[in-house]
Amino acid sequence: MELENIKYDLLYKVNSPADLKQLPTSQLPQYCAELRRYIIEECSKNPGHLASSLGTIELTVAIHYVYDLPHDKLVWDVGHQVYAHKIITERRDLFPTNRKLGGISGFPRMTESKYDSFGAGHSSTSISAAYGLAKAAELQGIKNHVIAVIGDGAMTGGLAFEGLNNAGDKKNGNLLVIFNDNEMAIDQATGALDGYLARMSASKFYNGFKRGLWRILSHIPPILRFCQAIGNAIKQGLLKNSNLFESLNFRYFGQLDGHNVEELVRMLKALKDINEPKLLHVITKKGKGYSPAEGNQAVWHAPGRFNPETGERIPSNATASRYQDVFGETLLELARSNNKIVGITPAMPSGCSLNIMMREMPERCFDVGIAEGHAVTFSAGLAAGGLHPVCNIYSSFMQRAYDNVIHDVALQNLPVTFCLDRGGLVGEDGATHHGVFDLAYFSSIPNMIVAAPMNEIELRNMLYTATATPSPYAIRYPRGCGIGMKWQDSDFKHIPAGKGRKLKDGKDLAIISIGTVGNFATDAIRDIEVLNKHTIAHYDLRFAKPLDEELLEEICTTFDKVITIEDGILRGGVGEAVTKFLYEHNFLGKVVSLGIEDKFIEHGSPTELYAICGYDVEGIKRTINHMLQ
Repeated sequence: MELENIKYDLLYKVNSPADLKQLPTSQLPQYCAELRRYIIEECSKNPGHLASSLGTIELTVAIHYVYDLPHDKLVWDVGHQVYAHKIITERRDLFPTNRKLGGISGFPRMTESKYDSFGAGHSSTSISAAYGLAKAAELQGIKNHVIAVIGDGAMTGGLAFEGLNNAGDKKNGNLLVIFNDNEMAIDQATGALDGYLARMSASKFYNGFKRGLWRILSHIPPILRFCQAIGNAIKQGLLKNSNLFESLNFRYFGQLDGHNVEELVRMLKALKDINEPKLLHVITKKGKGYSPAEGNQAVWHAPGRFNPETGERIPSNATASRYQDVFGETLLELARSNNKIVGITPAMPSGCSLNIMMREMPERCFDVGIAEGHAVTFSAGLAAGGLHPVCNIYSSFMQRAYDNVIHDVALQNLPVTFCLDRGGLVGEDGATHHGVFDLAYFSSIPNMIVAAPMNEIELRNMLYTATATPSPYAIRYPRGCGIGMKWQDSDFKHIPAGKGRKLKDGKDLAIISIGTVGNFATDAIRDIEVLNKHTIAHYDLRFAKPLDEELLEEICTTFDKVITIEDGILRGGVGEAVTKFLYEHNFLGKVVSLGIEDKFIEHGSPTELYAICGYDVEGIKRTINHMLQ
């Protein structure tokens, strides 16, 4: 697509779905092209989830053209497909604030717009939520339509099938599931379902015959419905097996070209008159209409800043390694010398850098699709079978597998290492993606060791230690880059579980930090001590569980002023555990805990969010000065 050849003749005339409906269908392709240019241009300077939203532009336009939102309800899954939806629904002029502090969210938010029927940051939730919305409307006598758009790998999640099974068992005439099939999640989609859908797509004769027939009959809905029985028989014969969705009592329609907006409009109008649960299978291309994104869909899922004309990505100024790459390189190094180590991830091999090991040892790495609960229990089975699985799941996504961690891993005391990437505040993705609960929820589980490195070398050594530990072990680390340590040349060192370290002596106050926020504390202490005669001790706790009781007893008997710092929720967190220990051991001084209060934190840059939560360098300095007054 040559951006300069697309003029904004329609984009600024459409401020709402009502305005969109005023366009003749013949102008919808032009409007889609203008939307595509606008999203590319805005995302080039204000980064976001680009490729997924480019793939749903025509589908989004068709839905808003046919249905009456917000009276009809639209649920997105995964939520990062919604940029065109936001622009159409009265947020075009706010789109430059997307994912910025105080701006609109990169995901659907019920509190943001009447057009966002259900919030969605994680995946596979749309069908269950849409069924709930449809049933709520029915029970209240409201006549409307409910549409769930599920794609970008979300159909691999178990919750999607639970929703299909439950909704298909009832006569839900107002429920439509649109399966946006682009064969991708963040990376290439995997699993038996993906293969099944590929086989369905492969029958060229069947698909060509069906598209031609539907194009004719979509103008005559009664005849279209009459022909469905014949169509079902054709499907069974040509595909040589039963249709997965129809076996769950959903009327199946597909596959349709998800980038032919006029054909989508005709089909959606016809489907409105079919009074039973139905599923429309559309085929789309992630990154559609922008050749760099089409050519490398995984990279362009969230590419950062780039030149929209050339597609050249603009590198960041970071000079240190990303924590995820420290993980990936270290795991490969460990796996070379230990054939028991295997890697597991739910659809994030590039996002967590498991792809580094995957390239050299593909047979020992498993991308299980967007299925976090399965990833954990599969890891438990691998451990029970004599291997040492390293299961890497983003901290926020691990919340979905909490029961599996307790019952399938910890209860049986199996040697599974959990690496929780994106721990703490992650920035622009916002409340759905912040990994702020992990230190609290993992520390409550028996048999679990919970560690958080302060830098790259500590992460490397913790991973080395964890893979030699015959019990459950969790390591959480943040998104982004480390502090620039030369970790590649460091020898492995075993870190005893529950053993912290004193980083600096002092006499007036003690700071106890855990994780990478300890680096903020180091900078704050340096600034304070340059300006006055106070000296401040600094302890790196390293482990949320077990606590280093010897270290805490030293603090208890030496200081009467203590500050704890964590990049996580305070309620049930490390600060509470430390405070409890100190006061149970007759501590008579004052403890102040810095971290995240009992509320959800919105989106913004990490720097902005650390400042808001009060544990950036300046916030720590303010707390120190207040304590020393």
